[in-house]
Amino acid sequence: MLKPLLGIAATGVVAVLAWKLMVLILLPMLGLALGIVALVIKVFFILFVVMIAYWLYRRMMRRDSVTV
Repeated sequence: MLKPLLGIAATGVVAVLAWKLMVLILLPMLGLALGIVALVIKVFFILFVVMIAYWLYRRMMRRDSVTV
C-alpha cells in the first residue's frame, strides 16, 4: 500500500531538486541575456543621438543658394 505512495513522493523530491538546480543554472543565463539586451539598446540609443546631432549640424550649416 505504501509502495505507490513512496514512488510519487520520490518523484516529487526529484522534481523539486531538478527545479532548484535548473533555476541555479538558468538564472545567470537570464541575467546575461538581459544585460546583452540592455547593452544593445544603449548602443542603438547612442547611435541615434549621434545621427540626430549630425542631421541637425547639416541642417544648420546648409547654405541657401542665392538667385540673382
